[in-house]
Amino acid sequence: MILDGKRISEERLAKLKEEIRNSGLFPSLATVIVGDDPASRMYVRMKHRACEAAGIRSVGVELPSSASTKDVLGSIENLNSDPGVNGILVQLPLPSHIDTPRIVESVDPRKDVDGFHPYNMGCLFLGTPVFSPCTPAGIMTLLSAYGVEPGGMHAVVLGRSIEVGRPMAALLLNAHATVTICHSRTRDLPSITQKADILVVAVGKPKFIGPQMVREGAIVVDVGTNRVEGILCGDVDFERVRDVAGAITPVPGGVGPMTIATLMENTFLAARIQACTDAR
Repeated sequence: MILDGKRISEERLAKLKEEIRNSGLFPSLATVIVGDDPASRMYVRMKHRACEAAGIRSVGVELPSSASTKDVLGSIENLNSDPGVNGILVQLPLPSHIDTPRIVESVDPRKDVDGFHPYNMGCLFLGTPVFSPCTPAGIMTLLSAYGVEPGGMHAVVLGRSIEVGRPMAALLLNAHATVTICHSRTRDLPSITQKADILVVAVGKPKFIGPQMVREGAIVVDVGTNRVEGILCGDVDFERVRDVAGAITPVPGGVGPMTIATLMENTFLAARIQACTDAR
């Protein structure tokens, strides 16, 4: 079974647009990008297009690659204090001379629709999430759309990044799965991945997971986006693994669209929370 993230995301965006239309709210998302990285600029454009499709106003803040940490902090401070902005997304990665943790921590937690602020990350690990990081949350939504209930399953997560691996493990744990996190220093990796009922792969290595590393009938979620000779592929060898897996996400068209749909949903959630708070 192919887990079609593109179809599910389109359905959720259409539903979200209707909810926004009926809410009487006018949610808005601000993006902050530093520098001219082509991939980052492409991702930001995709997010603005998704805003348009969902009926969310979007504004973009663009800073040159020479911008300092202080410059970025100033832009975020302006967005934090702007009542017309509900969500703030800082496009990562930032240039190496920028203090990324300080930037992430500067975003108002109520507007942190990326879910990376320590407050929101802490809520997630306490089992009381408000804004969860968009890629892991989108994966959970995709699994649910196909009737996958992680409770009681053994979930193996490859990768321990703050953006994907760690919050993915927390969400699966909150859903009552038994979770194993693997990383670059894990010994005898195939012996662990072969036991997974759900295998989430986010290692940044093209076609790293082959059929010999996957248990027959497992659910395989590929977070990777790599280019090999100009062709986009994931961290999973899709054509070979699909014959072993019970369900698998394609690249492209799997996790990526769900990430953006979740960002839109988080932005609307932020608008609702702020409307309730401001009305007190």
